[in-house]
Amino acid sequence: GRYTGNALQMVDSGDYLVPAYSPDRVNFTKPPMTYWAISASVKVFGRTTWAARIPNALAYLLTGLLVFAMGRVLVPEKPWLPALVYACALAPFMAANVVSTDTLLTLFEALAMYGFIAATFGTASSSPSRRASVNLMWLGFGLAFLTKGPPGLMPLLGVVPFMIRRDGWRGMRACLSWSGFALFLISGFLWYAVVMIRHPWLVHYYLHNEIYERIFTGVQNRNPQWYGWLRAYGPVFLVGTLPWWGSLLRGVRRVASVERLRSWWNHPSAPLFLLLWFSVPLVVFCVAKSRLPVYVLPLFLPLSLMLAIMLRTRINLASLGQRVALVAWIVVMLGIKGGISYFGHPLSDERAHSNALNSLVDSSSYHAIVFVQDTDYGVAIEEHTPWGMRLYTGKTIYGVAWRKTGAKAKVCRLLQDHEGVLFALDENIRMQTFDQALASCHGNRHMQSGHWWDRKLVLAHAIPVHSPDHAQ
Repeated sequence: GRYTGNALQMVDSGDYLVPAYSPDRVNFTKPPMTYWAISASVKVFGRTTWAARIPNALAYLLTGLLVFAMGRVLVPEKPWLPALVYACALAPFMAANVVSTDTLLTLFEALAMYGFIAATFGTASSSPSRRASVNLMWLGFGLAFLTKGPPGLMPLLGVVPFMIRRDGWRGMRACLSWSGFALFLISGFLWYAVVMIRHPWLVHYYLHNEIYERIFTGVQNRNPQWYGWLRAYGPVFLVGTLPWWGSLLRGVRRVASVERLRSWWNHPSAPLFLLLWFSVPLVVFCVAKSRLPVYVLPLFLPLSLMLAIMLRTRINLASLGQRVALVAWIVVMLGIKGGISYFGHPLSDERAHSNALNSLVDSSSYHAIVFVQDTDYGVAIEEHTPWGMRLYTGKTIYGVAWRKTGAKAKVCRLLQDHEGVLFALDENIRMQTFDQALASCHGNRHMQSGHWWDRKLVLAHAIPVHSPDHAQ
């Protein structure tokens, strides 16, 4: 909902530079690439859930094509196999139409790493020229940075040690070019430069809130416990690697061999690079205090390539049995996703909440919905306000932290800005206190509209200063 709400705010306001939840709340927690993609889709296909999900669904398909391109270099005898492994792994498939940054991020990281693999391991017949490949790598990193900031550069944690080990520090020159650097700056940093010039406070915000706090503190309450990495990422790799468990276990035993690791280290080639690409970012994800399951989605790229290398002598689609097994697994994946979609609506299903709200209150009687939450914490407003209801109700959504200084003044201002406002209050907020706040606003009338979800509803209208009602 947060991503879709931001995209709709861009479409409605015409401001595609500054992401915002609503006209009064900007949102710089993520760069704008995901919002731009959803906005473009909404402009073309209309305000539907299909339009909101299409960009990520397309990103999943394009990522598969890029993994195929990597396969042409690393598994030339069966270039389709890495793409098959990636597309049929449960985690990428389940994430394919989830509205978040991570599927788009995976696409752009795949673009970057295809460029690196083509430049480092490719031949004239399987890859573009080295210079074009290096430029492609930096373009991919720029787009990844514009999608999620520093996490988009995680694959470099595998690239740098591999190149140093293989060719020494001078080997890093092979990954650098002036044109590639220019592409990276234009695609990845131009937006940051513009918004930081307009909003100088963003420099501190990004360095402190988005880097320091996410890595070293649990302020966002995203599995910050010492075991949080296991709770967040364990199920992803345990369930998300289906149906490749057998090969994955064999691969773990293979990598666990000290002799094999020593051999890879002494003779650095593609297996060592893929291992570094997977393991070094994974360690960083585990150490960081902010952890969500989708963060490790890009790691299914090197994982798929490693599994394909191990499976290249075992998978043969000329076999009728393997073709039948493949079709059966695709049916199972579709059944799982369809079953969850149809039967497993979450408690936070914003379409269901919107329909229930419309049955309680005439939607033509108000123009905005304001969620008043019993908190003074800004992150709680950003993460717990159902911004996605904007797609289903067509109303602008606001969030107000009731215990924060200036909350009552903000309520009055929103009431004056809109002809009618529907306030949805936390259960803990006393109606008498809120009524007194509304009474202090300049000219208004309001009526309590009952309960909805776990909230109290108050429908309020500002009275024009010169109207008879106001005079009375």
